Amino acid sequence: MAIADDFEQVRNDPDPIRRGQRATDLMTVYQQRATELARLRKAAIEEAHRDRGMSYTEIAEQLGLTKGRISQIRTTAPRPERAFFGVGPVAVGIPRRFGLEEGRERPFFDASDQATQEALEATLVRLSLASTRFAIDPDTSEVPSGDAVVICGPKSAPVARRLLADDPVFDFERTDEGWWITDSRAGGRHQSPYRQDSSVRTDIGYFSRRVDQDRVIVHIAGITSVGSLGVAHWLDQNLDGLFKPSVRFVGGVVACDFDEDFAVTTSRILVGPYASES
Repeated sequence: MAIADDFEQVRNDPDPIRRGQRATDLMTVYQQRATELARLRKAAIEEAHRDRGMSYTEIAEQLGLTKGRISQIRTTAPRPERAFFGVGPVAVGIPRRFGLEEGRERPFFDASDQATQEALEATLVRLSLASTRFAIDPDTSEVPSGDAVVICGPKSAPVARRLLADDPVFDFERTDEGWWITDSRAGGRHQSPYRQDSSVRTDIGYFSRRVDQDRVIVHIAGITSVGSLGVAHWLDQNLDGLFKPSVRFVGGVVACDFDEDFAVTTSRILVGPYASES
């Protein structure tokens, strides 16, 4: 197993600082796997009760546990929707932008992008998932290894365009009127009300979740950055109905309302969610 190999490499690393850092990283991986195993055990208990008609007493006997322990597992183990973001740790990335300051080009992060990153991190904490951060530069074309959330539109980096190219339903289109989110299944396209009239504080954003071999990639992109924040707001409130273990791809478009400080006040699904098991 890869983790066993990693364990031996840590043990045999002659550099104490590198060994300590690698041990810390591997402990996080172990902890995330243990939490996921707890979720899987809880799901198995509920499946045996629901689909096989077994009593919790019977399940306890088969698993070599007490009925009290089964009750504890059912109430304390992570919820099923945790797996929407994978096993963890989850890397959460936002675009690094560049602007002129005192005649020099300097990097910065958009405030709404940062708010979206923080909102997703709060959701991950609630789901007992560890997270890390990464910056999406204008030339970034690849998603980092492991489970990841990419908060980035097609204008900002090639990685977003590559992910959209693999989306079977949704895409972004730019016309003289601005950016649109297109829906090939229903044959429609959707534009941000805020981009059409800045007095209307309503924006839209896109999301997708796909299983890529043995990891999960969640992609979020707004027409403006507050649209991405609206997606994060909606996902946090709707994961329990959105996640299905057999679904390998799901995507949709979310509309959100926001106040004068660009804080999202309400969010709602506008298109979808469309799901596929392939």
